[in-house]
Amino acid sequence: MSEIHLGCPPDHTGPHISHFTIFFPPDPPNDSFVISIQHNITSSIPKVGLQIWRAELVLADFVLHKMYKSSDFDGIAALELGAGTGLVGMLLARVANNTVFITDRGDDILGNCAENINLNRGRFHDKASIYVRELDWNHPWPPEVVINSPHSHDWSLAEVEEVQRASLLLAADVIYSDELTDALFRVLEVIMSNGPEKALYLALEKRYNFSIDDLDVVANGYSHFRSYLKNIEDIDEEGGVGNEFSCGFIGRLVDLEEIPQYVQEYSRGNDVEIWEIKYVKN
Repeated sequence: MSEIHLGCPPDHTGPHISHFTIFFPPDPPNDSFVISIQHNITSSIPKVGLQIWRAELVLADFVLHKMYKSSDFDGIAALELGAGTGLVGMLLARVANNTVFITDRGDDILGNCAENINLNRGRFHDKASIYVRELDWNHPWPPEVVINSPHSHDWSLAEVEEVQRASLLLAADVIYSDELTDALFRVLEVIMSNGPEKALYLALEKRYNFSIDDLDVVANGYSHFRSYLKNIEDIDEEGGVGNEFSCGFIGRLVDLEEIPQYVQEYSRGNDVEIWEIKYVKN
């Protein structure tokens, strides 16, 4: 069970609706709004997207900060991967002319995302577009396009082309299985190596367990995730991207001390990180 759900009814089964208050400085509570999220309190591993996780709320804080302090996220196309409840993507739909694709896999999770959009429909900008689409990382990008599909979560050709033009990708709490991490980065490489430059902001929470193989306490999946990235600080020290790194992913750790907590009703903790990730082409 996610720590975010500790205050929820312990014996509740099935969907539960939590309400999160968003405060903007300097005048809370006058400048605030509430977003409602339907979620499960517990779930099996394949359906962890039905829960709310701490990294999702920290990424929401980051997105809210960028929206509040800059115009970087105005008038863009954005793709949220492994969206779970869809919270972060829905925040972007509060801005005019944004097109947001909230993606995950499985009818239960996608249906829950759609329900959360319905719960918050009046909080979106009327000139923003938001879509729930299935994106299974175990299948190659681009996804199959089905003309006149009866399934509401299938892609159209125009939507696939819109994603290729996107400048922003988001993901939270998707690092917990090395196999899924491999699948994620296979999809990311195709999407981010084509079209205009894209930035991925990926939030994760390091969860520590004792490893028999390492005879030490380790954060599951973290070192494997880091193996995909060249730290931009190391590149700067080496004087830029050299011949030994002609293409691939570069990453920069976001300083969370510079990100205020806009979302109330949760404790941020000390083990969440946000990485800004880009793809270097040749």
